[in-house]
Amino acid sequence: MASPATTQTVRPLDTLRFDASGPPQITSVVTDHLRLLGARTDRPVHVDAPAVGTTLAGGGFAPAHAAATWADPASGLADEATVQAATGIMAVHGRRDGTPRGLAVDYAATATAVLAVQGLLANLVGQARGAAPAHVTTGADRAGLLAVSQYLAAAGADEGEAAEIAAGGPPFTSADGTVFELETLDPGAWAAFWKALEAPADALRAGWRPFQFRYATACAPLPAALHTTARSHGWDRIRRAAAASGAEVCALRSLADRAAEHDGAAPWSLTPSTAWAAGSVRAAGAAGGLPAPPAAGSLRESAGPLAGLTVLEAGRRIQAPLAAHLLGLLGADVIRIEPPGGDPLRGMPPACSGISARWLALNRGKRAVEIDIKAEADRGRLRDMAAHADVFLHNWAPGKAAALGLDADDLARVNPALVHAYTSGWAGRLDDAPMGTDFMVQARTGVGEAARPDGEPPAPSLMTLLDVLGGLLGAEAVLAGLLLRERTGRGVRVDSSLLGAADTLTGPALRRAARGQNPRRPAGFRYPLATADGWIAPADADARAAAGHDLRGLPTAEALSRLRRHGLTATAVTTELSDLHHDPRFAGSISRDAHGAPAVPDPWSFA
Repeated sequence: MASPATTQTVRPLDTLRFDASGPPQITSVVTDHLRLLGARTDRPVHVDAPAVGTTLAGGGFAPAHAAATWADPASGLADEATVQAATGIMAVHGRRDGTPRGLAVDYAATATAVLAVQGLLANLVGQARGAAPAHVTTGADRAGLLAVSQYLAAAGADEGEAAEIAAGGPPFTSADGTVFELETLDPGAWAAFWKALEAPADALRAGWRPFQFRYATACAPLPAALHTTARSHGWDRIRRAAAASGAEVCALRSLADRAAEHDGAAPWSLTPSTAWAAGSVRAAGAAGGLPAPPAAGSLRESAGPLAGLTVLEAGRRIQAPLAAHLLGLLGADVIRIEPPGGDPLRGMPPACSGISARWLALNRGKRAVEIDIKAEADRGRLRDMAAHADVFLHNWAPGKAAALGLDADDLARVNPALVHAYTSGWAGRLDDAPMGTDFMVQARTGVGEAARPDGEPPAPSLMTLLDVLGGLLGAEAVLAGLLLRERTGRGVRVDSSLLGAADTLTGPALRRAARGQNPRRPAGFRYPLATADGWIAPADADARAAAGHDLRGLPTAEALSRLRRHGLTATAVTTELSDLHHDPRFAGSISRDAHGAPAVPDPWSFA
């Protein structure tokens, strides 16, 4: 068993070694992250195996093993394209266009790799705290379902969406050809921006609701007059209108632009505290400022590797809440810090039993404590809670934690063993960064170009790609921080970001751009094929051969049979997320929670 006081440890996996094999889309991310965390390997990585198998050993730990597959072999899902098709990723990403569309980046594979590393780190944290080693299994099908979990929850809610699901959305194009993303969370700033550009009043009024809800619906059927207005003004005037109104605009950058400025930084940073936690690191309990734990059976019970640890989460929207949700699935007791009156997003439609289905997808099973962070007395309560917690996780605006006296150094004074985690937009790495929201980060980092194949205009996906991947990286970083704490006896500051998520997702494209190659996938990449009653997606390796078959007159089942008779792999594209409940490819894996909201399976299995 590893000693929690290995003082020579600088990174959480220092002195550990790994062996890895599997498909390159998954294995390359796994090995990159393990190396960045300090592990080393003496053997070549094998990329010809159908499943990822990674073993970590050394440092006083029993060997930890994680296996990742594309899916259950019986499902017929064999690669990125078929997983995107079956799990609903193509359907959600395609809402802007009105038809299913494949993401030209390996999104499910990247998420799967991060989940596999999470499983390995959680295994080692559990070992350091006295648990037996476990074999971890995850899959790209589970990663895909997790990625669409909010959209799936909304599709299974008791009521309809608050905004129309129909084709349309940003980006906009200026008169001189600049393609740009627009962002504001304030309806007043939205109106002022469009008024400054002399947009029709009825168009700006009608456009706000679909624009506001595009994070929830993955589409924004805006009035055509708004696009016409943008095309009638030059980029300089549009920028002046944004500056005067309080809205923000960001011109879409290319992958070559991002590759040229890329600093090679890891997607997260870990900074050990200068304060020393006397004695061994202890698990938090229901003492001091923490509320009493729930009665047995009142919350989701878990014997996971983080059982007995307490996470305080002051998170908004997706990134931090998802990170904390994953830590809860691993066994931690998660306590949400909510404003007086509770999180307003609890009421965001559509609802299940009166609670937002989307909110439940990220926050079910958590406890909540209302804290007014503007009041000194309540900030004192929060510091007292942090003194008895293991993790404090937030995604407040830059500088807010320090202004409130709740930054890592502040809380280290009351709890030197605390892991202080900040999931941000930019991690302070870009001087000219716009607002750190999903679509703005996509625009600024070339994701809008990477998400679509060559020959198509770049456009950020309206599926919340980076918020979800950023949440996954945030949980990975917290687990790395917990392991480093167990090995050094010191608390850790952990920083992750949407920028790190963007660079992780576009890593292969950025490397192609840095070599002077075309960073984009070829024209037509991951286009589903129409059938008489739906769509099918061939595996990437079989796409060209499958496109040679005219399937438009055949029902989907017959079209799939024809391709299989020719030795080609393909699967039906999920177009209605509510159909996933009964989809034989995911038999029994999607359940409903106590409120009746759809719930996707845990992304890992421990045995």
